[in-house]
Amino acid sequence: MEVFGSVAMVLFFLALVFVFKTINVVPQQHAWVVERLGKYHATLAPGLNIVVPFVDRIAYKHVLKEIPLDVPPQVCITRDNTQLQVDGILYFQITDAMRASYGSSNYLAAITQLAQTTLRSVIGRMELDKTFEERDHINTTIVNAIDESAANWGVKVLRYEIKDLTPPQEILHAMQAQITAEREKRALIAASEGRRQEQINIASGEREAAIARSEGEKQASINRAEGQAKATVVLAEASAEALRQVAEAIRQPGGEDAVNLRVAEQYVKAFGELAKTNNSVIVPANMGDMSGLIASAMTIVKSQRPPGLKGSV
Repeated sequence: MEVFGSVAMVLFFLALVFVFKTINVVPQQHAWVVERLGKYHATLAPGLNIVVPFVDRIAYKHVLKEIPLDVPPQVCITRDNTQLQVDGILYFQITDAMRASYGSSNYLAAITQLAQTTLRSVIGRMELDKTFEERDHINTTIVNAIDESAANWGVKVLRYEIKDLTPPQEILHAMQAQITAEREKRALIAASEGRRQEQINIASGEREAAIARSEGEKQASINRAEGQAKATVVLAEASAEALRQVAEAIRQPGGEDAVNLRVAEQYVKAFGELAKTNNSVIVPANMGDMSGLIASAMTIVKSQRPPGLKGSV
């Protein structure tokens, strides 16, 4: 019974080993390469897979996810003979597990070396200033060059990114001085443009103010002229109306006598005013002949009458 029990235990253990070797569960985004008697047999897809124990062997296990690969920093020489330290990172993905297993003994080292050599070649064809401006061009060129060669290794290069470009300290100081000078130049240009625009604005404002003042003076002159013209017309109309009223009054009975009396009063008043304003006293040559003076004045009044008012006094 003990021997039978031992044999049963051995058989159970062998059955467990057989089952363990036969059934293989591959995780998602993984690929396992199976060799049968030392030769490539199949690539196991994710899920449950059955192999022949002791005949088939899981030789390689690959991850099909996107993998970042840090490319070691290296010193490159630009077209204008300037040293430039470049540090980058490469992203790739295994697309063919069989080629990744047998295409290269170490595809990671091969990709790294190819990225470094391609980077030195690309940087060597560019000047220092262009390397900072053409990062996208550098990345695209490296990806295309590596991807063409990595196809034989079952690897797809997705992208390459430059992490840092470090020129020597002397170049950094020179670049900083150049940037400072350029900023000062821009500041001076901006200040001069501001002063120029200020002068233009002041001149434009003065011109508009002068135009506005001249327009105002012109309108004021027009208004004054119109006012004077209207005043002259009104005064003339008033004078004409007064003359018409005087002429009408003269035609009335006793009108001429009133005119004679008014003329005499004005004559006497005028001599009185002359006596007040002058040092010498002016008197008529014949004080008693006042009626003669009045008759002379009336003769003047009659000579100045309108044609329609002529008649006997």
